[in-house]
Amino acid sequence: MDTARDPLELVVFVGLQGSGKSTFYARAYAGTHALVSKDLFRNARHRQRRQMRLIEEALADDVCVVVDNTNPSPAEWEPLIAAGRAHGARVVACWFPPDPAGSLARNAARQGRERVPDAGVYATLRRLRRPRRSDGFDAVHEVRLDGHGGFEVRPADDEGTPPGR
Repeated sequence: MDTARDPLELVVFVGLQGSGKSTFYARAYAGTHALVSKDLFRNARHRQRRQMRLIEEALADDVCVVVDNTNPSPAEWEPLIAAGRAHGARVVACWFPPDPAGSLARNAARQGRERVPDAGVYATLRRLRRPRRSDGFDAVHEVRLDGHGGFEVRPADDEGTPPGR
């Protein structure tokens, strides 16, 4: 009997609204990782506390997790990394490099509550910082739209690129 399994993993998405994060989750992780996103409980109070509880519960049950939010800076990553470490999980960042014009166009095509005001996209852009392994991640992957409805994923050039974008 083969008892080997993939290691427990916490994946943190980092990118603007409309950058393709949710579509990437559906295509790359939906069959293997639970989804935790503040978008799933927009009207709830204490969204951060609820998010952390869901992450902690999944990891405690040996369920891999993707955190699908903008997560623009270390202030958002640090508690996620700490939760992953507390459960012995491999912690990976998926970095969606900013394309403000593309994100705004994709966001404009959204309907109802799914659409974020343009000011929200710009506010995220101002705070957005590229994650690095030195931030505490075990790996950082760069994810870009390929122009044909898919994605290109590659290891991020970790220390050779200036901080930010």
